[in-house]
Amino acid sequence: LIAAQKTFNGSNDTVLNSSIDKWSYSDHGLFRHLDPSELRVLVPAVLGVICVLGVACNLTAMVILFSNAHKGKLSLINSLIFNLMFADGLVLLFSVPFRAASYSRAGWNLGWLVCKTADWFLQSCMAAKSFTVAIMAKACYRYVSNPTKQVSIHLGSILVVLFFIWVSACLITIPHWLFATLQREIRGLVCVLFVPPQARDFMSVYVKAYPLGVYCAPLSFALMYFWKAYGQCQRRSSKTQNLRTQIRSRRLTLMLFSLTVAMAILWLPQWVVWVWEHHIAEKEIEGAQPLLSSPPLLLTISAQLLTFSLSLVNPLIVLSLSEEFREGYRGFWRRLTLRQQPPGEKSFRSSSMSLKDGIVLPDVEQFWHERETGDHTDENDPVPWEHQDKEEKK
Repeated sequence: LIAAQKTFNGSNDTVLNSSIDKWSYSDHGLFRHLDPSELRVLVPAVLGVICVLGVACNLTAMVILFSNAHKGKLSLINSLIFNLMFADGLVLLFSVPFRAASYSRAGWNLGWLVCKTADWFLQSCMAAKSFTVAIMAKACYRYVSNPTKQVSIHLGSILVVLFFIWVSACLITIPHWLFATLQREIRGLVCVLFVPPQARDFMSVYVKAYPLGVYCAPLSFALMYFWKAYGQCQRRSSKTQNLRTQIRSRRLTLMLFSLTVAMAILWLPQWVVWVWEHHIAEKEIEGAQPLLSSPPLLLTISAQLLTFSLSLVNPLIVLSLSEEFREGYRGFWRRLTLRQQPPGEKSFRSSSMSLKDGIVLPDVEQFWHERETGDHTDENDPVPWEHQDKEEKK
């Protein structure tokens, strides 16, 4: 997450300064009434809350998905949801604590290795999440287009898809690792992105293409396929023989679409800051006057907090919109507390879950099938008044 760009000690080399540099400016933007010491306590505290809650929620969702896969419920969509939760967990466990630690001090004291890999690791996880959502949208559309077709997928195929996602994410973010280094300034060491003159043209293209390849293209692709999946759900809604799969398709599309919208909204401010800062940086390198001043500190910090909060929002969306996940959460909590569920309550809850999750009981499904085909008998007809009306008309 880059905050500013400038020339270092009057040389022609480009230096992209980390956002921690702005902690020394107590009169910047809308934070003029706050002392830097207050910022160094407030922001790490918020990040700590996001980290603790997010790790708990993501771990719960991953345990439920792993348990379902162990029971034979292996599917590409569930595997992609697992990968999304896994990436969120990595961000919360390895990026948020180091970010909070860097905010708590004016200088960088986490060492060269963390400086070299911190931003690259975060950007790789975010790119992997974006690519996962895009592939998830395509898989959702294929399922909704023909929900009655049972598509068997092998574990090896799923691993290939996940491997492709992570390799692509790690490669596209290499400049964040390649140019990261430590610089010594008046207040101490600062972790910066140092771009030598020979790589300046490459970075000028990269900073424009990177948001398009990681944010705009994958999420636009996902939204397009979710719109097509929603249209498929609407066209199939009148066929009662597929009532079970229709409801499942709608719920699945809603849940995955909500994950995509959450990513698009919560990640957008960070890209606004990205474009804003690099516009200023390019103008300064060219010696021209930038059209805008630096982004307000409130916007910069809020954008980063929203980006990290996405790792907490994603598992909450999954756990709230999926009855299967909620039931799995109840079972997981009962196992943790070593409580046994009464048989009567288990039977009632299973029926309730079936209705909520779009599972139609066999006798109900048979009733609708007989009504459509006309195979029901008069003596067992549950709606005899309809046929009485037809006989009177005849």
